[in-house]
Amino acid sequence: MDKRQLGRSELFVSKMGLGCMSLGKEESRAKSLIDEAIELGINYFDTADLYDFGLNEEFIGRAIQNRRQELILATKAGNRWEEGKDGWTWDPSKSHIHKAVKDSLRRLGTDYIDLYQLHGGTIEDPIDETIEAFEELKKDGLIREYGISSIRPNVIKEYLEKSSIVSIMMQYSLADRRPEEWFPLVEEHGVRVIARGPLAKGILSERGLDQAGDRIKEKGYMNYSFEELAELRDSIKNAAPGHSYTEAALQYCLASPAVAAVIPGASKIAQLQQNAEAVNAEPLNEGEIALLQQISKAGQYEQHRV
Repeated sequence: MDKRQLGRSELFVSKMGLGCMSLGKEESRAKSLIDEAIELGINYFDTADLYDFGLNEEFIGRAIQNRRQELILATKAGNRWEEGKDGWTWDPSKSHIHKAVKDSLRRLGTDYIDLYQLHGGTIEDPIDETIEAFEELKKDGLIREYGISSIRPNVIKEYLEKSSIVSIMMQYSLADRRPEEWFPLVEEHGVRVIARGPLAKGILSERGLDQAGDRIKEKGYMNYSFEELAELRDSIKNAAPGHSYTEAALQYCLASPAVAAVIPGASKIAQLQQNAEAVNAEPLNEGEIALLQQISKAGQYEQHRV
């Protein structure tokens, strides 16, 4: 599988990573998904300390312990929680990030994290202090690079201007094209986007709308009604007739030079294989991309702009 550079860093990630949130709580099943991902050429695994309150990191750490050097391991911090207690609070302080990284390193069974990400963020955060924490971790060799996971334009602009982030994780798909407004600024700063949710909860996959959840059937997705989602799928098939839904969705995201990788989740090996096949398929041509942009809504973030 082709690899792409994260910003101007030395990190080269497979153009599809594995979003590990959907690995589940059964370790043997999680390990089989990780093993298959590696077999498919995926070198980029994305988790967070909050996923199953650390259990996800533990599963990944044990699954990759003999192959650590070959992989790009990403995790996140900022959500503070305590063992045995439900819920969490937001804490982007330096003291918490320094503690969180040590806890993640222990659970992952490694002495460094390739990409450490702030798991959210608001404009009210002590952003300078947060950046300082990440820079210190980088200087100490505990992390190689850092990034943020955010869809808030005002937060993104602050980090682009003040920090040395190499990546921004954003929800991005044909059904949620809001990030595109900010791609030129992201590229200008030499940063790259990691696209989460590229299949829009399965709406843009082969699974079909009949298997969508009740909430989507009642309220639609983003600024699409359920009926509009059906129309979108029909239009996608007409705009890119030589591609499956999954191929069209993933190849659309990957067509942007701002995007380094897509990270669809997968809870079954068949899903993982289908997604990998889709990212290795023939890229969309310029005409197909233009048509897909015509038949989908561009959209803009309405909040957190200043």
